Amino acid sequence: MTNSAFKKDFLWGNSVSSMQTEGAYNEGGKGPSVYDLVEPGEHRSDWKVATDDYHRYPEDFDLMKDLGMNCYRFQISWSRVQPDGEGEFNPEGIKFYHDFIDALIARGIEPMICLYHFDMPLNLAKKYQGFMSREVVTDFVRYGQKMIDEFGDKVKYWLTFNEQNLYSMPGCAKIAGALETPETLENILTISHHVMLAHAQVANYLHETTMSQIGGMLAYTGIYPATSKPKDNFYTEQMNQFYNYNLLDAFTGRGYVPAFLNIIQQNHFTMIQPGDLELIKAQHSDFLPFSYYRSTTLSADKTASLADLLVSGGDFVDNPHLQTTEWNWQIDPLGFRNIIVKMWNRYRLPIFPIENGIGVIEEWDGQHEIQDDYRIVYHREHLQAMKDAMTLDGADVIGYLGWGLIDILSSQGDMRKRYGVVYVNRTNHDLRDMKRVPKKSYHWLKQVIAANGANLY
Repeated sequence: MTNSAFKKDFLWGNSVSSMQTEGAYNEGGKGPSVYDLVEPGEHRSDWKVATDDYHRYPEDFDLMKDLGMNCYRFQISWSRVQPDGEGEFNPEGIKFYHDFIDALIARGIEPMICLYHFDMPLNLAKKYQGFMSREVVTDFVRYGQKMIDEFGDKVKYWLTFNEQNLYSMPGCAKIAGALETPETLENILTISHHVMLAHAQVANYLHETTMSQIGGMLAYTGIYPATSKPKDNFYTEQMNQFYNYNLLDAFTGRGYVPAFLNIIQQNHFTMIQPGDLELIKAQHSDFLPFSYYRSTTLSADKTASLADLLVSGGDFVDNPHLQTTEWNWQIDPLGFRNIIVKMWNRYRLPIFPIENGIGVIEEWDGQHEIQDDYRIVYHREHLQAMKDAMTLDGADVIGYLGWGLIDILSSQGDMRKRYGVVYVNRTNHDLRDMKRVPKKSYHWLKQVIAANGANLY
């Protein structure tokens, strides 16, 4: 265990998406996205108000400044700046983000833009089935280039897609805006390839026109074989190849891994067109961002082939050696260190964990501070694991961004699942006053940032 501080320019911050924070779904000229189709349920809010960040962001930025944060990763809502995803851009939406970014910079907080976080403009989903269509690739590139032209002189760090490897997995159709598309092997690989084409073109444009940096992002879940059976180990490595290394290799100019190209060729799929692979190899990432929350364990007993694994998503079992959250996410700080070290050793590019945290059901009694010691323990252990990766294993890490450190709706719209060090006073069906209330972990994190990680206790 090491107690030294992080490097002088280390980035401490918070990550969010627009639909989980902004609200104002029908204000400022915003067009509808696929999230506007979602109806509230027993444990699900709609997305109309979220945490009302559209109106309250100065208050939230002041809390981040008080914490000592110097980086904020947020998402531009595509349908706020281009209501139908393919027509005219919305000056009012673009001005909102200029004001938003200027407010961050005025507080000494480095903005990081993500261009897409699952909220396809509804028009593109209905008209083209989202990223199943090359037309939407073209539309996304146009949108991305416009945002770079608008904000490239203010924003140093960029992402195209949140957790891009999710577009290679079951569940990809929904987040790609392909709401009526069956998830066959061909369709999954088509969506994955189209999203990579879109990323590569935007990354290349950013490098051609700005001095900014961009990284392709993964949702990196550590995967262990359930047993020492060779089959469990083999398919665990196959999943790593397809869900992690395939994209990481492409992000770093190596192109797709051979097995990805082989499975397309052997099945006579036609999604790769002339010039695609050359375009993908022409890109590069300046840093490697990823989200990390947990690890999981794969049993291959029911797996007959690689194609079967890719369509089914795998058979995962609990790891008896790890603690588990209320949402059955297994807590594994050592897995965090392992991923950082593997990425650094393979690619030798700066590593940037930009999502990490623990989601817990919490309620505020309206008076007493929430005593979230479990959150302090979670972040402390993950920060220590990251520090060990840097000081003992030699990895270069840019910073550490927690996920939703001011409470937001979960990815499923569930306000019960809270990641924040600041409580937002609303429930799934009662907006209350949405007061921002620091938890015990807020004061701990403030001290950690002030010491630049030298003292995690």
